[in-house]
Amino acid sequence: MATATPSKPRSQQSRRSGTLRTRDSHSFSTRPYDLVKEYVVALLAVALLTVGLGAVFSSPDEPAITMAGWAKAAPADVVATAAAELAGTSTSASYGPPYNSAAEGQKVLGVPLQRWGGVRIPVDSADLILGPLTAARTDAPTKAALATWRGADEATRTGWATAYADALGKAADGNPAAVAPGPYGPVPVLTRSFLDLAGSGGLEGQLTSSGNFYGGDQTRALLLLSDGAYLEDSARAQHLGGDQWGMMNETGNYPGQPWMWLYTFWYQVPPFSTSENADAEVWALMMVLTLGLMFLPLIPGLRDLPRLVPVHRLIWRDYYRDHPRDRG
Repeated sequence: MATATPSKPRSQQSRRSGTLRTRDSHSFSTRPYDLVKEYVVALLAVALLTVGLGAVFSSPDEPAITMAGWAKAAPADVVATAAAELAGTSTSASYGPPYNSAAEGQKVLGVPLQRWGGVRIPVDSADLILGPLTAARTDAPTKAALATWRGADEATRTGWATAYADALGKAADGNPAAVAPGPYGPVPVLTRSFLDLAGSGGLEGQLTSSGNFYGGDQTRALLLLSDGAYLEDSARAQHLGGDQWGMMNETGNYPGQPWMWLYTFWYQVPPFSTSENADAEVWALMMVLTLGLMFLPLIPGLRDLPRLVPVHRLIWRDYYRDHPRDRG
């Protein structure tokens, strides 16, 4: 009786290299691979590198800017900002949507995108001052000043606040004590009480708790800070200004977000660097570039760049050397 001879295995493993070779001409060679081991090694290496670099170079630990710190560092700026808010001449008061309808806002090729967005976060600039003073347990002079303010018509209020803001601008170093007497109504008392409230630390909670159950809405506080000069001066001292590539910087001399270079780059070059609509224009340009990247395989000319400029063949040169007929 004939005995069947077992066929030879179609593949055999090299004892030295551990490589599994197949006889099929269309198959590739394989070798065992421990994915878990690589993950653990990579995790440990990155962890040790992070801890080591952190110990050598440290990390930025700049304290947050608070209303109390603002009042202590620049009391004249707090008073001047409060007067501008009451007069309706601050930056946020004349910004337009989404806070108010005082301006059309930024445009792109004449399209009023900001106005189309509408007033979604209504903020009354005077209420940034009057609201916290009303909610706080103020003294008798402040209560009387609030009653006087509310009892006057809009034109009279604006006249008081504008006159006081102008007088502060003419005083030495903006010092309220150096302001000449004038028709300021209750504005000096209100701004002084506002400064005291900010210095006590009570203003922070009054601004952030408004309209939010958890007290985490920083919109009003940030608008008030940005209307003054202290926040911008502090940012520029840390090289965070718009013309200092601030969007991709970190406080101090620490590296920031290098992936933001493409976005902040446009703010440094004309016409964006001199345009009043720079934010909207840069946003629109980035949207166009993003869409171009998304649809790159469908755009004639651009999709041929890898073939015309075959940089990838340098990176995968070993593969193309072994497969000369594959032009990629």
